Amino acid sequence: MPPPQLAVEVVSPYRNQNDENYLRDYVDKRQQYERRAIPEYWIIDPQAQLVTLLVLINGRYQATEFSGNQQIVSRIFPQLELTAAQVVGGR
Repeated sequence: MPPPQLAVEVVSPYRNQNDENYLRDYVDKRQQYERRAIPEYWIIDPQAQLVTLLVLINGRYQATEFSGNQQIVSRIFPQLELTAAQVVGGR
């Protein structure tokens, strides 16, 4: 079965960058999705009010962070018109 075109994860609450939840959501899943060759992966972090968009380039993810009223730029969905605040806040 081919990989999905997009994976989206909402980060679990964490205390710091050494926290188990943080490592699972930011490191482990990123590695899993990279190995699976999922072209685009979004990490939605309500705690940091941040959307990290990872794009697979030559087998490795390249990350771009979006916050506040910055419009998210997606290669998979170029017509998308959402800001980071809308995605993080659910508005």
